[in-house]
Amino acid sequence: MTIKTKISAIKAELPKEVTLVAVSKTKSNEAILEAYNGGQRIFGENKVQELVEKYEALPKDIEWHLIGHLQTNKVKYIAPFVSLIHAVDSLKLLKEINKQALKNDRVIDCLLQVKIAEEDSKFGLSKNEAEELINSEELKQLNNIKVVGLMGMATNSSDNTQVESEFKSLNQLYQKLQTSGFKLQTLSMGMSGDYKIAIKQGANMIRVGSTIFGGRNYNL
Repeated sequence: MTIKTKISAIKAELPKEVTLVAVSKTKSNEAILEAYNGGQRIFGENKVQELVEKYEALPKDIEWHLIGHLQTNKVKYIAPFVSLIHAVDSLKLLKEINKQALKNDRVIDCLLQVKIAEEDSKFGLSKNEAEELINSEELKQLNNIKVVGLMGMATNSSDNTQVESEFKSLNQLYQKLQTSGFKLQTLSMGMSGDYKIAIKQGANMIRVGSTIFGGRNYNL
């Protein structure tokens, strides 16, 4: 199957309210263009340098998401153009995004990354920390960022019950914040191996890479 065919197949089975982010990290510009020519416009990258290079080389109507861990000293490179930053895990990072967004006369949409997996390798705020941050006075002072939702990664496990439970817990926090009056619109969870479970648990944005582009190329 071609990349274009795979995208069509995934989109055909997605509920209409679910947004597909094609994870293009380590993939060539040619592969991204094939997905683009198949109608895909939203792409996710993990690394700032790679994201900047692809932004400069590829069509300007692509909506670029940074989905990987972001260091404060790298924010300035993506602030002029990034559409959504997924993995925000501290007030310090939000302040830096706000500062760089202001310099570029933009308001940058962000997702708070919540740690729902048991693995130590995963970044993210605890549910309590996320709630405290979203309720904080400091956040209200940041006029050039907008927290539009939450993002989480489940444990990399074949135990679907565990994965389901982790996604469910993030959706519960998302719903709780919604009922508290926060206008959240994005719940980003689910990747190639578990996005169907994530959708059942309320995800409205999924990040799919290998199912579209094939396995990752670690030599790049």
